[in-house]
Amino acid sequence: MANPYNNQPAPPWPPTPTPASRPAPKWARKRYVLPALALALFLGVGIGSGDPDKTTSDAKPAAAKPQPTVTVTATTTATATAEPEPAATVTATKTVKVTRTVTAQAEADTGSGSDPDPDSVYYANCSEARAAGAAPIHRGEPGYASHLDRDNDGVACDS
Repeated sequence: MANPYNNQPAPPWPPTPTPASRPAPKWARKRYVLPALALALFLGVGIGSGDPDKTTSDAKPAAAKPQPTVTVTATTTATATAEPEPAATVTATKTVKVTRTVTAQAEADTGSGSDPDPDSVYYANCSEARAAGAAPIHRGEPGYASHLDRDNDGVACDS
């Protein structure tokens, strides 16, 4: 049957289906994708163009929460150190008492009565011998003793 509103012949009945294996043309996909991208672009521009300084009345400012504070205190104690004074010179003086033992013999035995017996002189240490003016003492002289001759060279109180 012919269409009464136009003069074209009627399509065949039943209509012939298009093959399913053939993909849709590229222009058909662009027909939906491009308008969707354009809409997203305009929405993004519209949202981003808002005034950043403008605040809305329903926005409430966030209350500042108390935070612990850190206080660093550095204390330095400077001690002035005086220069040490030189130590006082101490001179030690030792007083030595010299004891000279003299054995007296009867006058008849001595004959002339001059010097005492040379073996009767005894010094306890070299300090006594030096104080008496007898140092150094050689072996065989009065006052020589082996305990005064440290290096056993025959001279007592030599140094």
